[in-house]
Amino acid sequence: MDTPDLVKQELGDEEIQAGVALGDEDAVCFTPTRTLVYRGEGLLSDETVKTYPHDFERLTLSAGRRKTKFTLVYTDGKRDFGVPGSRADAVLERLLEGNLRQSNAIAGGERVTGVFRFSELTLVVTEGRLLKHLGSVTWDGDFESYPFDAVTGLDFEQGSVATAIVLAVDDRPERIKAPSDQAPAVRRTLQEALFAFHEVSSLADFNAKVAAEPDEEADDDGGLGLESGIDPLVSDDEEGSDEPAETTEASGQTVAPSIDSDGESSDIAALEQQITDLTAAIERQNERIEAQEETIRTLIDELRQGR
Repeated sequence: MDTPDLVKQELGDEEIQAGVALGDEDAVCFTPTRTLVYRGEGLLSDETVKTYPHDFERLTLSAGRRKTKFTLVYTDGKRDFGVPGSRADAVLERLLEGNLRQSNAIAGGERVTGVFRFSELTLVVTEGRLLKHLGSVTWDGDFESYPFDAVTGLDFEQGSVATAIVLAVDDRPERIKAPSDQAPAVRRTLQEALFAFHEVSSLADFNAKVAAEPDEEADDDGGLGLESGIDPLVSDDEEGSDEPAETTEASGQTVAPSIDSDGESSDIAALEQQITDLTAAIERQNERIEAQEETIRTLIDELRQGR
């Protein structure tokens, strides 16, 4: 596509990075900071170029039978333009790419490889991450980002109506539902980007490469290690005590140590106290875990409500 002179005058020091032809002479051109919508001269209109900076705060799409309307909201007002419905997806990809770069949500050279809209859910796949936005608007600052270098697993659960994308991020599963008729395109786009990022060629190879390895230093005591402030049931002092834990008679048989008149032996009262302390500590830890789970549930509810 030849660049019209009117667009060249509007460019200044910038260069066109991508363009989408709209039919006839109309086109949308994208620079690093702006989207330029060019309308060729017609019988009832003159040649025009309108500029839309990429620092918009909100983006809304309204799809009609033949055209799709883009409405961009800025701090000082809103601007809109329309394109043929068949070209809306291509324009949306490049427009969101410019906005994400402008806000430093993606790297400078990172490309958007696919955008998918399902009712109040928008998914953006880039070369380095998956981004998810919930809400009635197509895009604003309230989105979630899942970098590919933090993904530790990927699976797909097919249903009759929707397919669940199960993305594990730092071993925490994130379930995203896509309509079954569009799920194959989402799966293909996400896998191609994810596999290229991790340099693998199949889902099995990817999951094998990023599978989390067990923590060899993990404690088996529910997180209450010997350095947690609770003494072990048998301390080093007791092991080195002058009083033997066992007494051997002349016959060579081992017998239990005697219990003195106060009922003290390997110090039973101290052991009972240590058991009581340990039980109390475990109960406190369980209370903390329950509080954390409640906080997580609250956050999930708020995210689902679009807060």
